Amino acid sequence: MDLRESTQDREFREQVRVFVEGALPGDIRGRVLDFKRLEREDYVRWQRILYEQGWGAPGWPSDHGGTGWNALQRVVFEEECFRAGAPRQMPFGLSMLGPVLIAFGSPTQRQRFLPGILTMDEWWCQGYSEPGAGSDLAALSTRAQRQADTYVINGQKMWTSFAHWADWIFCLVRTRSEGKPQDGISFLLVDMRTPGVSVKPIRTLDQGSDICQVFFDDVVVPAKNLVGQENQGWAIAKYLLGHERTNMAGVGMCKRLLSRLEHFARSERKRGKPLMEDIRFRDRLAKLEIDLLSHEWSLLRLTSLERSGKAIGPEASILKIRGSEIQQELAALLMECAGPYAIPYVAQALEPGYTGETAGGDHLNALAAQYFDLRKVSIYGGTSEVQKNIIAKSHLGF
Repeated sequence: MDLRESTQDREFREQVRVFVEGALPGDIRGRVLDFKRLEREDYVRWQRILYEQGWGAPGWPSDHGGTGWNALQRVVFEEECFRAGAPRQMPFGLSMLGPVLIAFGSPTQRQRFLPGILTMDEWWCQGYSEPGAGSDLAALSTRAQRQADTYVINGQKMWTSFAHWADWIFCLVRTRSEGKPQDGISFLLVDMRTPGVSVKPIRTLDQGSDICQVFFDDVVVPAKNLVGQENQGWAIAKYLLGHERTNMAGVGMCKRLLSRLEHFARSERKRGKPLMEDIRFRDRLAKLEIDLLSHEWSLLRLTSLERSGKAIGPEASILKIRGSEIQQELAALLMECAGPYAIPYVAQALEPGYTGETAGGDHLNALAAQYFDLRKVSIYGGTSEVQKNIIAKSHLGF
């Protein structure tokens, strides 16, 4: 199987690289490459630049406003965006809900919601996990009771990323208690401005508050916001998670982290010499480079399968596990570049407009936050343990 880029692929990569480098605002690039916190408007501004170029939805078919790109083109696009220092495109609308609406939504739902996802006029968040239903998602208890042409929702969602910025949330809710837990789940779209919806940010290890609790107290939602059929939301949930896990391979992010790691290893010194000259450090760096190359080729193999029309199964779980592990290993080695300067972490220095001092400079201070933040990648989207169970059931028959 020849996975090398063709002449046409290389021309496409060059087209993407030239556009992204020229169109990406410098202030956003600087914050991203220095691991600073981004504001809501930073993500929106970059999404709208891509939308104006016609690249707002790399994974959507062209008849729904997407690019119609093949799998390899999408990989190239993501890699070049990360390489240039662009923020990631928020996945909740583009990579999760958008494909769900295209596959399961009504024509009215697609007409109503897809344009706002493309322009990011409406920010979406994902209401899946609950305090008692994280890895065991089928145990969710948030209930939606049908009343005439509405649903009344009561319950709580947990670890909801960027809910404090969101205009809408797509939720898994329980609409039936009898039978298997998976058979009583439905997929609802909820306006976050609806009375009874409240959001409480959660302070994380890096002192950020990007993840939240969302509470529903007698929230009335129009029945027309049901996606697919009532009690058949589990099939939609699995479809969505398959898209999510494939996108979590994180090759572009890993390459960006590796590039920053090499930069710091050349600039930071150990016993008067650049850290890059330390043989033990170089050994660990070389291992990470090999691991990342292997991970990238695994992604390209699956890309080749998709291009040939074959379905991707538990292989997506393998990508998710390795992507998580490599990101965390890179973050740990970046922390070692900072040495003792990583310890007196100043969270406020990551915020826009900070003018104070940090030990070792802002560039080293930010490495601690990056390390803490990436501890969660082996948890969200299904923990590594869950992914291993999926692989075992598929290939070993457990």
